[in-house]
Amino acid sequence: MDMFDCVLATRVARNGTVFTHDGRLVVRNAKYAEDFSPLDADCDCYACKNYTRAYIRHLFKAGEILALRLNSIHNIYFLTKMMEQMREAIENDALLDWANEFYARHGRGNW
Repeated sequence: MDMFDCVLATRVARNGTVFTHDGRLVVRNAKYAEDFSPLDADCDCYACKNYTRAYIRHLFKAGEILALRLNSIHNIYFLTKMMEQMREAIENDALLDWANEFYARHGRGNW
């Protein structure tokens, strides 16, 4: 199991969207103006360890390219980790359990 779409992570990042363990987050939205948490609390990428949602939103509003780069770094890291977890689940014959947990966390039902 692996990724085939090479532009997904960066395309949505340029528009202010990041993938999180709890679903998509549009960091450009006004509600994140004073949100000093990382993009994803369960992520240990460079962007999540060093920047807040409020700061990245500010970068977007200021037209700073760093916002797009931080979102891209996060999305690529997130999707890479997701694929690693999926491959591990396949190796352990637990893909269905992994998928059910993933979709339950994203607000969807079991498979």
